[in-house]
Amino acid sequence: MAFHHPWIFVSGILGNILSFMVYLAPLPTFVRVYKKKSTEGFESLPYVVALVSAVLWIYYATLKSEAYLLMTINSIGCVVETVYIIVFVVYAPKKARILTMKLLVVFNMGALILVLVSHFFTKGRSRIHVIGWSCVVTSAAVFAAPLSIMRLVISTKSVEFMPFTLSLFLTFSAIMWLVYGLLLKDFYISLPNILGVVLGMIQMLLYLIYKKLNNDDDIIEDGERKQPSPIANVKSTVRTKASNTDNLPLQVPDDIEVSRDEN
Repeated sequence: MAFHHPWIFVSGILGNILSFMVYLAPLPTFVRVYKKKSTEGFESLPYVVALVSAVLWIYYATLKSEAYLLMTINSIGCVVETVYIIVFVVYAPKKARILTMKLLVVFNMGALILVLVSHFFTKGRSRIHVIGWSCVVTSAAVFAAPLSIMRLVISTKSVEFMPFTLSLFLTFSAIMWLVYGLLLKDFYISLPNILGVVLGMIQMLLYLIYKKLNNDDDIIEDGERKQPSPIANVKSTVRTKASNTDNLPLQVPDDIEVSRDEN
């Protein structure tokens, strides 16, 4: 069906491209981790959740007919997230490394049990419903991951931790998959992407607000640097008067001149 309707195909292709850009967005962070040999306090939970979400979406795609576009991007997501997690585990402190391994075991075992239960104890539409709702929950968790960053932006009034391009790609990716799900009449695809669109737009709005505030603060600080202080003005006035006094002709009192003539 996806290839029979041109708009479904177009929205799916655009969704794949934009989702790929979202997957690559953390790449500079992990390049820095590799160069500094340190995770610098970053957490692995968002990447573990994203990996499990991609795995469940692949299984969901196998239950649907002609869901090739959904399977393609999530297969790429599995590879990318696995690489991120490996880099994190290599350079993370011992405590963070152990926690990451525990999260991987718990989440992957949970996903495996879910797949096995749905495979052996459910059939047809019931199986699709079970896996579909599981995909909705994990996708919502992935979209909710930036909430901590949004809270950090509000508390610090700085957009340093929330790149605008990531928010932009996240929003447009969610829009494309929302359209894709609506055209397919697939509730499980469209529902989590509604949340993605809303959160993405909130992130961009926060970026514009706090970026403007930072720019205004910079302008005020620059103005204060350029404006001379009152003490500097007084010193400048004193120097000016002193220099003007030095340039005046020397005047000798008349009585002194008379006394000189008498001598």
